[in-house]
Amino acid sequence: MNAVDNHAQALVGPQLRALADALASRPASVADEPSLCTGWAVRHVVAHMTMAARYDGPSFLAELAAVGHDFGALSEKVARRDGDLPFDLLLADLRGEAMAAWAPPGGGAAGALSHAVIHGLDITSAIGLPRTADDTATRLVLDTLTTGGASGHFGVDPTGRLLRATDLAWEAGRGSPVEASAGDLILALAARPRPGVALHAR
Repeated sequence: MNAVDNHAQALVGPQLRALADALASRPASVADEPSLCTGWAVRHVVAHMTMAARYDGPSFLAELAAVGHDFGALSEKVARRDGDLPFDLLLADLRGEAMAAWAPPGGGAAGALSHAVIHGLDITSAIGLPRTADDTATRLVLDTLTTGGASGHFGVDPTGRLLRATDLAWEAGRGSPVEASAGDLILALAARPRPGVALHAR
């Protein structure tokens, strides 16, 4: 792992812990509030985020094989099933060392950080909480989604837009200005519709 990857990986744990702390400070009913992920409550998103805390490599592969190697189907199955676990246990998984050290195959540390920040926003934006990811992590995810081209994974093309965050020092691209909070820009780049943020679909 190079210095850039080390930096990104070191940021993963703090973002997950900040999200866990924010959710733990809310009434228990927050677990059942809807998120920005269609059909998923907060508890389902947290269960999805923390799969690696409960499934080692062989267990994950066995689960994947059971659904015909369809990762979308596996995500849905695990989110629904593990979302029924006590919410305190799911928050403990968010805080755990397994998640702080986890990186998705092919995605590396940047993928792990994006996973933490984007899904954190899926929760906080839906339930009216401020962004829990710090500015450094947020900028790195914005860079990954724009200069790194990762927004294409979500079917979003920011070409022809000058994206500018209104709550921290960050901008990228050229063209028609699009100004929004950093969180809303991340969500729009990850194909979550946000008011006033119009980006192209690929």
